[in-house]
Amino acid sequence: MNLIPHLASAAPFTHGGNLRKLAASSGRKMSELLDFSASINPLGPPEYLRPLISRNLEALLHYPDPDYDELRQSAAVRFAVDPSQIIVGNGSTEIIHALPAALGVARAVIPGPSYLGYHEAFAAISGQVHYLSLSSKSNFAIDWHALTEELTGGEVLFLGQPNNPTGRCFELSQLEEVMARHPATFFVVDEAFLDFVVDQPSALSLLSQYQNLVVLRSLTKFYAVPGLRLGLAFAGAGLAAQIRAKLPPWSVNSLALAFGTKVLLDDGYARQSQEVVSRLRQELADGLAALPEIKVFPGQANYLLCQWLTLPAGFRTGSEVYAALLAQGVAVRDCANFTGLSADFFRVAVRSAEENAVLLDALGAMSATKRVVSRRRRTPALMVQGTSSDAGKSVITAALCRILLQDGVRVAPFKSQNMSLNSFVTRDGGEMGRAQVVQAQACRLDPDTRMNPVLLKPVSHVGSQVIINGRSVGTKSVEEYVAYKPHAFSAACAAYDSLASEMDAIILEGAGSPAEVNLKRHDIVNMPMARYAKAPVVLVGDIDRGGVFASFVGTMEVMAEWERALVAGFVVNRFRGRESLLDPAFEIVKKHTGRSVLGVIPNLSDLGLPEEDSVSFKKGLFNRPKPTSAESVEIVLVDLPHISNFTDFEPFLLEPDVWLRVVRTGDELGDPAAVLLPGSKNVIEDLRYLNESGFSEGIRRLAARGETEIVGLCGGFQMLGDAISDPHGIEASGTLAGLGLLPISTVLDQDKTLTRQSLTHRASGFTVHGYEIHHGRTESGVALDPVLTDGPPGVAAGKGLIWGTYLHGLYDADAFRHWFIEGLRQRRGLAMWQGKRGCYNLEPALDRLAATVRERLDMSVIYRLMGL
Repeated sequence: MNLIPHLASAAPFTHGGNLRKLAASSGRKMSELLDFSASINPLGPPEYLRPLISRNLEALLHYPDPDYDELRQSAAVRFAVDPSQIIVGNGSTEIIHALPAALGVARAVIPGPSYLGYHEAFAAISGQVHYLSLSSKSNFAIDWHALTEELTGGEVLFLGQPNNPTGRCFELSQLEEVMARHPATFFVVDEAFLDFVVDQPSALSLLSQYQNLVVLRSLTKFYAVPGLRLGLAFAGAGLAAQIRAKLPPWSVNSLALAFGTKVLLDDGYARQSQEVVSRLRQELADGLAALPEIKVFPGQANYLLCQWLTLPAGFRTGSEVYAALLAQGVAVRDCANFTGLSADFFRVAVRSAEENAVLLDALGAMSATKRVVSRRRRTPALMVQGTSSDAGKSVITAALCRILLQDGVRVAPFKSQNMSLNSFVTRDGGEMGRAQVVQAQACRLDPDTRMNPVLLKPVSHVGSQVIINGRSVGTKSVEEYVAYKPHAFSAACAAYDSLASEMDAIILEGAGSPAEVNLKRHDIVNMPMARYAKAPVVLVGDIDRGGVFASFVGTMEVMAEWERALVAGFVVNRFRGRESLLDPAFEIVKKHTGRSVLGVIPNLSDLGLPEEDSVSFKKGLFNRPKPTSAESVEIVLVDLPHISNFTDFEPFLLEPDVWLRVVRTGDELGDPAAVLLPGSKNVIEDLRYLNESGFSEGIRRLAARGETEIVGLCGGFQMLGDAISDPHGIEASGTLAGLGLLPISTVLDQDKTLTRQSLTHRASGFTVHGYEIHHGRTESGVALDPVLTDGPPGVAAGKGLIWGTYLHGLYDADAFRHWFIEGLRQRRGLAMWQGKRGCYNLEPALDRLAATVRERLDMSVIYRLMGL
């Protein structure tokens, strides 16, 4: 250990983390830099930072408490000291600068390399600093014997615990021995990074025995809020009062005080940070040590000190290497200005695993080994999230899929978890959400369960059938599914990786809203999936329901900082009117969030695309006005509480002579040409509903008159029979009598039927295509009309105008649907329809949608966000 005495002199600001300077040097935006020069908690601040700051903004109207009583009380509890022993500063650096005057000393002893702030504090008073150079050969361990010889009394000794930049800690017993022998020396132990170290005792345990001890703590590094500036110091009550007297009044603002008061008592965040940082530090150290040109010094903090044993080819100094890294957007801490070090040394902060991998790749590319860290290839991606359910996420996702396809990009849709009763069966017999099927068609891809690896089909108010990768894994309550979610998320990530590996780009869809704070803790579909996919997020809001701009701002306000960082902008959906009227609102949103509105999509009625779930259906999407033509036929669709696959009936919306009317009580049935009973996810409970709401009696009455065609699809088919049994409790245990209109009985099996079918409708001769999704096994003891041919028994059965089938998608076939409607017209005494009929072809609808969205959304920004 060599003594290096000199007078302290002022120096320019040379600390890490100067993003503005780094950006200017690199020619990049600050947001484009990975800053390894400042050692900040890679977890980011606690999630309650923003609401806490927002809640305390009104405190800015008043002076902060000059005594900082609430913060000192929290610190007293956290560190088990008396409030009188606590000093509060605008960062620990402010307290360090107050020490020379408060302690009445002009000489400092600093084992170096060490934090430059100690030197700067004495430079401000033209004091004298004695550096004791620590040797890299001993990994910068303190030579306590040599250190003791330099203590004469009347000076201050600065010790980092852990040291900055080496990350080394020392044994408290060694410190205590020296303190006991030198009562005239002030000992300042800087524990700014000690919170990151697992099981390392604090010098605060010595505070009650030694009146010449000052312990420093920084809150902003560990809690990842360096911009707030908040530090603490601890000393005996008398010495603490002396230090406080040298600090300016009100130097700590109200927001920092409020934050510190809360975080000091947050043990959960502290434990998580230690666990994560310890793991990430070891992984980073191993990666750096694998490069033969670099030596990594052992350390316990959230940073690592490294040394170039051999500079990369083409570089003369370490500083040139760091400049080259900065040009790539990676900033490390050049340690040339640390006493005892040279430009051959550099310090790197521990950041996230992905960010650390970027650093290792950049260094590995310079190494003679050309070592590259194995990282998952990032497929260009974008996620569409919404401020609420039914904001238009599915439609915007489909539009972007079609636009990218038109531009020659191999693109696929993805939604990690979908809750919907509208499902579809793929060619290999897997079950997935219908919305992703439409999006797959927008990409001209065959539906693939990897596009929707987790599907939830509610069977009650508190439980859902859980389908993973197209196969049911059982029915789970809310609590059971929350416990199962880690497995579901792993399955979703694996499906995403597999799908993304085959594509040029992925358009992801969120669910509900990322602002659903009661669900965020175990969310697997919104921000966690966006982070996994490295997908920027556009947030869609429905202006038609009102409050869209407040929704944008409010959604951002309840997000954690890492979530906000993923949001790239907003899309206003379903707008009616002149867009220029929205300009003032755009400006306000930008001021509050820092994000812009990327596009305004007009209200697109009658798109002709299947709905995602029952939200729009329940709003009354099907309750269109009665056609003006007197020659229209009325078809009634019974709305069941657990309705599923209601898209079976959407093709009727295209027909100009059909009035499709949704009814919710038996009194609303009237005298229609046809009654449609849809599928159900809980057929026994929905059958009870038919009995209680008057539907059963009304439908039987229509059947007895013989003038109304009554059709049941899937669950509706089962309800037309004599009885439905659920012996295994798949949906609702027990047996219930059906409507008794068909001599069939159904037993719900544990095994689900999942199959695609192409059959012939016997009466019309037309081919119909569809799929089966059901647990029921339906049988009859008597001969029934074979409604469909070429299919297995039990798929469809009928008796006169009453019939049913398990085949979903029956009415998608234009020829059969037109034949069916003409039959209704004929029985009602109406002439054959002479006008143009509907064509259920999604291709024109998707192209119209894509053309509109392309025109109204800034696609150049979208492509830039995706990196395409």
